[in-house]
Amino acid sequence: MPAKFQLRKGTTGKFRFVLLATNGQVVATSEAYERKASALAGIRSIQKISSLAAIEDTTTVEYAQAEAAKKAAAKKNGGAKKAAKKVVSKAAGSK
Repeated sequence: MPAKFQLRKGTTGKFRFVLLATNGQVVATSEAYERKASALAGIRSIQKISSLAAIEDTTTVEYAQAEAAKKAAAKKNGGAKKAAKKVVSKAAGSK
C-alpha cells in the first residue's frame, strides 16, 4: 500500500489530515481547519512542495552556531535601528 493522506473530521467539527506511511502508521498530522476545502488545499500544498523540501537538522553543533550568529546579528542590527530612530527623532525635534 502506498503512502496516503487521510482527511478526518474531529468531534469539534474541524478538519485535519494525516499522512500515513506505507505500513499505515501516522507520520504527520496537520493543524485543525475550519473548512474541508482548506484542509484539502493544505494536502495539495504539501504534495506540491514536499519533493523540494530540504532537511534541516537542528540537532547539530553547526546549526546551533549558525542560529547563535543570526541572533547576535539581529540584536546588533536592532540596536543600530534604535540609534538611527533616535537620531531621526532628535533631528525632527530640532527643526
